[in-house]
Amino acid sequence: MTLSLDAPARLVAPLDRVADAVLTSAARLIFAAVLTGYFWASALTKLDGIFTPSLGAYAQIFPRAMEAAGYDAAQLGLFHWAVVMAGTYAEFILPALLLAGLLTRLAALGMIGFITVQSLTDLIGHGGIAHPETLGAWFDRLPDGLILDQRAFWVFVLLVLVLKGGGPLSVDRLLFGRSVG
Repeated sequence: MTLSLDAPARLVAPLDRVADAVLTSAARLIFAAVLTGYFWASALTKLDGIFTPSLGAYAQIFPRAMEAAGYDAAQLGLFHWAVVMAGTYAEFILPALLLAGLLTRLAALGMIGFITVQSLTDLIGHGGIAHPETLGAWFDRLPDGLILDQRAFWVFVLLVLVLKGGGPLSVDRLLFGRSVG
């Protein structure tokens, strides 16, 4: 019996045919299971009304400015209000788009940007840089409380969606016949 050199390729060919569908569907399912509730719950804590951010929202997003203003949000300007509202609505809208698979690539890219700003705020604005143990160390085997380690996984899942789109079970596929966004 002779072993053909193309035998390994024939063995993995079925995997190649389903890879994109499995990756995109799994990425959206994992995002839904792990992060959608997290972002929606976070957004809900930032609103006192439809267009009224909570005091906590300002303190989370602009910790140093709030401290300088004596935790009186009225001393902050229109810019601060606009950033807080945009960030809050992004926490509602971007996960909803990803769940539906609508404009998936753009929504995933927006979430990556959001997570980057969120992480910088946590590390710089809230003093995480002053406490290196909160940063997370790559390959340290400790899964809990490590901001950069956890968020690297979040970004990886979203990067799959940026590169591959929403997949076969998406509104993008229904509307456009392919994964756009």
